[in-house]
Amino acid sequence: KIFMLFGEIEKRAAEIAIKSNTKISFKNLNVAAIAAPMNELIREKIIASAKKLNLSYKSMPSGAGHDAQEMSTITPSGMIFIPSVGGISHSPNEFSKAVDMANGANVLLHTILALDKN
Repeated sequence: KIFMLFGEIEKRAAEIAIKSNTKISFKNLNVAAIAAPMNELIREKIIASAKKLNLSYKSMPSGAGHDAQEMSTITPSGMIFIPSVGGISHSPNEFSKAVDMANGANVLLHTILALDKN
């Protein structure tokens, strides 16, 4: 289905290009396989926020496609992952407990507040 979506985007872009006398091109990138390094300062603030909230943490790379993977090419970026029951991720069967979602949101809040002080 994703390829159908890309096809529709390219088709609409071609129509826009003709109407606006603009050149639009696409380049197929397989960025999902490329782990993007996250900003060291942001990682440090995420860890400090988790510690401040007495939460456990684990630093880990991610090869999955995320917005931060693209954003890291233009701005400092970081990611906060929360536990999924059974470790199931990127699947319709993925489920996270409300407490873990709340903890992740609190780590994000404290990280943003810490970065705002810089």
